[in-house]
Amino acid sequence: MDTLNQTAERGFYKLSWLQRIGFGSGDLAQNLIYQTVCMYLLFFYTDVYGISPGAAAFMFGIVRIIDVLWDPYVGAYIDKHNPKWGKYRTYLVFVGVPLSGLAILCFWNGFSGDAYQQLWLDTTPSIPWIDPSFGGGFPWIHLGTTQVQPHFYMSASLLYAYVTYVGLSMLYTLVNVPYGALNSSLTRDTDEITILTSVRMFMANCGGLAVSAGIPLLVAVMAHAKNLPWSMAFFMGLGSLPSFIFMPLVPAIKRKVGKKGMFYIFLAIAIVGMALLYCITKFMNMNDNMVLVYIAQFIKSTGVIVATGYMWALIPEVISYGEYTTGKRISGIVNALTGIFYKAGMALGGIVPGLVLAACEYKPAAAEASTLPVDSSAWFATMTIYALTGLCLLMFCFSQCKERVVMDSKETENVRVSDLWVEFVRNRPLRIVALFFITAFAMMSVGNAAGAYYMNDLQAQSAKAQEGILWLVCVIPAILLGLAMFIISKYELSDEKIDEINKAIEARSAEAQS
Repeated sequence: MDTLNQTAERGFYKLSWLQRIGFGSGDLAQNLIYQTVCMYLLFFYTDVYGISPGAAAFMFGIVRIIDVLWDPYVGAYIDKHNPKWGKYRTYLVFVGVPLSGLAILCFWNGFSGDAYQQLWLDTTPSIPWIDPSFGGGFPWIHLGTTQVQPHFYMSASLLYAYVTYVGLSMLYTLVNVPYGALNSSLTRDTDEITILTSVRMFMANCGGLAVSAGIPLLVAVMAHAKNLPWSMAFFMGLGSLPSFIFMPLVPAIKRKVGKKGMFYIFLAIAIVGMALLYCITKFMNMNDNMVLVYIAQFIKSTGVIVATGYMWALIPEVISYGEYTTGKRISGIVNALTGIFYKAGMALGGIVPGLVLAACEYKPAAAEASTLPVDSSAWFATMTIYALTGLCLLMFCFSQCKERVVMDSKETENVRVSDLWVEFVRNRPLRIVALFFITAFAMMSVGNAAGAYYMNDLQAQSAKAQEGILWLVCVIPAILLGLAMFIISKYELSDEKIDEINKAIEARSAEAQS
């Protein structure tokens, strides 16, 4: 067997379609669970559970701060340990079980009651600084109020929300970081990684479509609603639908216009779509022009899906670059770093909607006027179905993925948490990708969380609340996309450069073994 074939066997592996689909099913599973949280948990908290937007924004910020502290330890732990069922895939099953359980519990409102649910809407606090719209029911800000029983519910329910959401986010890291590292551990072949990423994003968007369009319909069915929210489901579903058209074309588009060219084109398309959506809603009657609204949403989503979908293919590139410059292939560390920054973006995306809704004095629609049902048992049953389906998909991913490009035991002994920040400082492409992730995920989190409010009888809101929701759906995401376009212009690893790096790594490894 010649040297070239030996090199191919050692690192440049080709995968079967079953393996590719198995890998992609992991992202589909995570989308069924975590995209539901990203898209609908804020709405559930404000319109079903009864937490004020300000309190929800504060809680989302606290959760992300905890994530930033937690993620580095997860990345270092994963790189240092080698479970017998697989360095990375083991966590998909053993952490996937409690992750699914906590996802279900996040949508349970056992602490809520009618008096509590209307508290921040219908009561006037005795002094301004205990206004629930500012504090949202923390136990230490209830002194001096006369509503003892409702405030007790507020405190208990907020504590429950914090515990379940923090726990969910921490467990999600224990699944998402090793899953992200799987990509670079399956092969070094850049063409294969492009196919893997395309399959992964295609299946992730299947999950996104099932969540964005499926959740409103299933909640309505579970609530025995007379009218199903088809218009909302279609609008939200358009957020994922373009993936089925364009993601299979990504490899060909990239070959035609180049990596950066593809980012520029689709980020610009997304900005155009957002501008159209804003103008249609602002200057025309939205209900009379829903076809135009759908077209604008499709244009916006096309740009967002391709640009943010392909960014995951950059992670194996910066991992290889780090291995080339340091001799260490610390996939867990790099994916933990990526996790920190995309969660930083999600933190902005979680905090900003709540703050904007509070500032524009958003008030939930009455139950009978709400397009999206506010029946708490229907939300709980829906999340149960989605979470258990996600768990089954994680198990399938586990069965089809086998790590073949990983560190040996000598390298893992030297992995430390401090390696995370050392790698960040010396790996310039990683810093560029990290900043891109912050802006991209902030944009997606803001837009995703605002979608339910946009389609839930927007014109029934006050003019101030309508403008705030429009800023969340269109203006703020467009600003972030412009920033993302500038950031990606600084990325310097071309496909040719990556191929040279991977061949040099394999040649170095072959020389060391000879």
